[in-house]
Amino acid sequence: MLPTITKWRAYLKEAGVEEMLAETIRTGLRGGFVKRADMARVNVNTTVQEKNIRFPTDARLLDRSRERLARRAQARGIALRQTYARLGKRALRKHSAYAAAKQFKRARREERKLRTYLGRVVRDIERKDSRAAAGILSGELDEARRLLAQKKTDSGKLYSLHEPHVECIVKGKAHKRHEFGCKVGLVTSARSNWILGAQAFHGAPYDGHTLAAALEQSERLTGVAARQAVGDLGYRGHGYSGACHIEIVKRRRKGVPRSLRYWWKRRSAIEPVIGHVKSESRMNRNRLSGVSGDKLNAILSACGFNLRKLLRAFAHILDFLRLILGADAKQRPDWLVPSGALALAA
Repeated sequence: MLPTITKWRAYLKEAGVEEMLAETIRTGLRGGFVKRADMARVNVNTTVQEKNIRFPTDARLLDRSRERLARRAQARGIALRQTYARLGKRALRKHSAYAAAKQFKRARREERKLRTYLGRVVRDIERKDSRAAAGILSGELDEARRLLAQKKTDSGKLYSLHEPHVECIVKGKAHKRHEFGCKVGLVTSARSNWILGAQAFHGAPYDGHTLAAALEQSERLTGVAARQAVGDLGYRGHGYSGACHIEIVKRRRKGVPRSLRYWWKRRSAIEPVIGHVKSESRMNRNRLSGVSGDKLNAILSACGFNLRKLLRAFAHILDFLRLILGADAKQRPDWLVPSGALALAA
């Protein structure tokens, strides 16, 4: 019986998918599609890998937590005084309508109702089954207490009940102010745009603090130590002390040598790479669960990007051969035409 793709990913783990990414790079080297000299100069950047969750609002999280707690309690045989299924549904619907109509005072009133319903269910479970706090419901109760205690300005908030490790990351985008997932650092070759490293970082670290780990992974996968890495202004104050020379692209370029200005311009080539990885390789919406799923999806997306580059290179070779082999015998090179064919063609 063949293993499922889920078991296959769990079997490979992070080291296995990293080896897959390294093999795509080695295949490009063997085919001559990328040169080892290209890997000495790299571009670095970070992006957000969004998790497959609904947009988190306090009202929805409170109602969802109450619903999960009530269902788990009933499965354990705990008879709750009231589950608030009907009242919770009505309060959530009213909250959404008031918020859409920009009647925020009324929306906050419905949110307070949802918070009250959740608190009553939590206290009812604790009264009727003291063992639930240390048993199957301990995780659900902890999440509910965390939701009841967290404030708008708190750090490390809970944004998803089934993916509690999700973080809120603000990258300054006008069209998407808040993204919920984890940060991913990418390393690409400056000249040929091959992905040499992809790594998921949790805890929403500063871009500069991911630089050392990203360059270390790139060197481990390619066997080539980068001599120069070019990043944007987000890498200011990186604190990197390795052998690689770090270039930060500044806004003013007056007085910068022409040779260095070329690599500064090449830094922007990593932006369309990120776009292709997100739109074509499923990094825009990560559906793998857990912290390990974030790491696996980031590396597998990079593998998909490199495999597409290999397929395009092979397609160009096949088109070239088809063009040559499809030509007339007189127009073909001598080494492609059998010895008797030239006499017949003549």
